Amino acid sequence: MSDIFNSPTFRLFKYEPSFLDGVASLIDLSPNLDRYNQDKTVNEADTNSLRADWCAIGGDLWKSIEKHELESKQTTI
Repeated sequence: MSDIFNSPTFRLFKYEPSFLDGVASLIDLSPNLDRYNQDKTVNEADTNSLRADWCAIGGDLWKSIEKHELESKQTTI
């Protein structure tokens, strides 16, 4: 599950919680324990989000290309 949180797509989501974080959240009456990956400016957030989107698109394209090449090799044999 930690691979998901290291993905650029999930950079704005909450960090990966531990068991102790879960227990501490039961007694936390304010959202002081909630930590998110935050950018310093709006422009930085937009840039990082666009970069993450294009990384996800690029990864999907590469997987599709590899799958197509593998399937085309299997059909020619």
